[in-house]
Amino acid sequence: MWKRFGRRGLVLAVTAISLYLLLPSLVAVFSSFRSLADLDWPWAVLVLVSEAVSSVALWELDRIALRTRAWFTVACAQLSGNAVGRIIPGGGATSTAFTVAMLRRAGVDTGEAVAALSASTLLQIATTLALPILALPAIVGGAPVSHGLDVAAYLGVAVLILLLAAGAVAFATDRPLELAGRGAQWLLNATVRRRRPVTGLAQELLDDRNFVRSTLGERWRVAVPAAAANTVFDYLALLCALRAVGAQPQPSLVLLAYTAAELLALIPLTPGGLGFVEAGLVGTLTLAGVPGRDAVTATLLYRLVAYWLPLPEGGIAYLLFRRRYPGAPDAGAEGGPTLPELSRDRTR
Repeated sequence: MWKRFGRRGLVLAVTAISLYLLLPSLVAVFSSFRSLADLDWPWAVLVLVSEAVSSVALWELDRIALRTRAWFTVACAQLSGNAVGRIIPGGGATSTAFTVAMLRRAGVDTGEAVAALSASTLLQIATTLALPILALPAIVGGAPVSHGLDVAAYLGVAVLILLLAAGAVAFATDRPLELAGRGAQWLLNATVRRRRPVTGLAQELLDDRNFVRSTLGERWRVAVPAAAANTVFDYLALLCALRAVGAQPQPSLVLLAYTAAELLALIPLTPGGLGFVEAGLVGTLTLAGVPGRDAVTATLLYRLVAYWLPLPEGGIAYLLFRRRYPGAPDAGAEGGPTLPELSRDRTR
């Protein structure tokens, strides 16, 4: 008992210290709320639309992984788990545990839910990490600034197509992942001094790919487009936020800023990377050529839609979910309800 409470106390203490250290960045971002009155509102609405499409793509990915046609159950579970993960320290682990518990209440087997959500998360992380690599030609060549951000839209479409092609190749052959793993391993060992060099990274990538492929089966062909759309539309939301404040940076450099923000969101020291993402996004956008004031306002707009808006949505989704499944026993219990749309046929 003491060990359990000690670990929880340590986690809360680390979270409190992290938030304290990052408080100036958070205050700087939220103190710019008055600048929201000067937004170009058609572009601000597009931020909301892009994030909505990104969420629908994520629900589709979870539906594919869970082998179900149930939009309501999957959407409510994802929104609720996402909201909990952004309130309680623990990051993705807390979110996944809560989502699995809700799916169990709906009649989904716990093991299948954990495997499906793990495969879904791995695909999301893979698409995010692949973004800067696939956009490297545009980054090196320096995609021109477009006053209408049409170049940004073209870059988003191009990256989406490249993600689909890269996903198909990664699932079909081993060679690209082996090369990527060896390259990343060499880079880590060459740039960071460590007592024990990184080894076996290529094999770890292959093992993760094999896990996803075995979990999804032949449905990886529709899961890859869903994962790619989830990432690309989230990136387009950030571009629209920049256009809404009047900034006109190079979209290829914004792509690097977006990737950095997504990686910072994985830091489990604060819920949902709160503070880390704001500080990192403002800094990387400034390096991408966005004026400091515009970078702060664009970060606020993007985080309001991508981080804070899903919190009340998650609460509403949880209430609706509990209304449909009131007091439902765990999956597998005798006489317990099951999700009628769920197909447990692995070959489907």
